[in-house]
Amino acid sequence: MRLTKSTDIALRIAMRLAVLDDRGDAPTTREVAGAVQVPYTHAAKVVSRLQHLGAVEARRGRNGGLSLTRKGRTGPLGSLVRELEGVGDVVGCEDDPPCPLRGGCRLRGALRAAQEAFFAALDPLSIEDLVGTPTGPLLIGLSPRPED
Repeated sequence: MRLTKSTDIALRIAMRLAVLDDRGDAPTTREVAGAVQVPYTHAAKVVSRLQHLGAVEARRGRNGGLSLTRKGRTGPLGSLVRELEGVGDVVGCEDDPPCPLRGGCRLRGALRAAQEAFFAALDPLSIEDLVGTPTGPLLIGLSPRPED
């Protein structure tokens, strides 16, 4: 299974925020986008989605910035990835044109079970678990790329 680019960006942003929260920093979306090397527009959409899911808090103004919520820091990683990925089949059985085997195929159910096993393997982990050594120091050391 392969995660969408948005989910990948969301996880990188959450991990970066986790280590910065530990230091008392509250970076802007632009700063985080530069550090994890993604376009600002993509990062802004992902941060908005993470806010909607309750994983990130964004504060405006002079002392504003982004921070990870308790849910974002310690919640089950599998749940976060499920939410980010959305529900859907791994294969396009109902695409246009629909698969001619969809009425009696057992592959769809097997792939759905495999997908759930993938998410379940992430459930015991949290973002907090992912930012220990050696990842945490690497995340702290990231410097923003030059503006495009």
